Amino acid sequence: MNLLPEAPSASSSTDLLYNIGVVTRMTGISMATLRAWERRYDFPEAGRTSGGHRLYSEKDIMRLRWVKDRIDDGMQTAQAIQALHHQEESGFILSDQDSHVSLVTESKQDQPKLSSEIYRDQLFNALVQRNLQKADMILAEALAVYSPDDLIFVVIGPAMAAIGEAWEHNLITVATEHLATNYLRQRLLMWMVSGPPPMNMPPIILACAPGEWHEGSLLMLGALLRRKRYPVAYLGQAVPLFDLASFAREIKPSLIIVVAMTEISAIELAEWPKFLPESAAHNQPPLCFGGRIFSKSPEWQLKMPGTFLGSDLLEGMAKIDTLIGR
Repeated sequence: MNLLPEAPSASSSTDLLYNIGVVTRMTGISMATLRAWERRYDFPEAGRTSGGHRLYSEKDIMRLRWVKDRIDDGMQTAQAIQALHHQEESGFILSDQDSHVSLVTESKQDQPKLSSEIYRDQLFNALVQRNLQKADMILAEALAVYSPDDLIFVVIGPAMAAIGEAWEHNLITVATEHLATNYLRQRLLMWMVSGPPPMNMPPIILACAPGEWHEGSLLMLGALLRRKRYPVAYLGQAVPLFDLASFAREIKPSLIIVVAMTEISAIELAEWPKFLPESAAHNQPPLCFGGRIFSKSPEWQLKMPGTFLGSDLLEGMAKIDTLIGR
């Protein structure tokens, strides 16, 4: 049964040139997967020789590569194919430049893609209404236009901040805030573990300060680092300094990054040189810090030993690149 809307045949306007074996080598998609996609989703709509063997066009290959890129970014297969149909129906065409398949509009008069603000607002509304299926659809559509990196910066990060503010102003319940935050947390963790193969280097430790349970910014940083092929050891919420120091001595990381959002957690974090004297004395490995308290109260940037990553994720990523020497 076809689970997707009807789409025009991808091979109707171009010559059928490639058999299934060649397409597998060109796209990295196995023959079994190609057959399964055609059977389940009618995608792609391959032509046939007189003997019944599948034949594919150049456009078929571009469409397959585009779908595979979305799946590699974390999208489900059905969602990726649905997103391709939606974009093509909206006036987008495929362009294969420098072996990277992307979507471009046919002319300046074509309807532009939805802005990141619209996706952010749609995602926020779906989550506070506890409609997770709709949130899935919004993220799938946004992933058809934005890379996961851009999506974190312009959609997920702002949506997560808006959810936190709604909770602080009693506009949503604790249960709704937890549901929305955990939904986004799961997506970020998925991108963190399914990123491209990491570089051959010691990992970067990511941890929340003792008593710090707000890990949203740390999750986004971890996903972004993995997208750049940095190996990551994600420790998560409220890590005691003794355990952090013991773990660091065992794995010998390239960097230690700790976040604190409140003054209470920053006060506890400031004691880290007692537990990691080698890092405090020789900056090996460097300990970096960030979080809301350091932007809200800049005096804490001077109180805290170590290296301040900056007031936002973009600045933090640039500082990490510099410290690693990349």
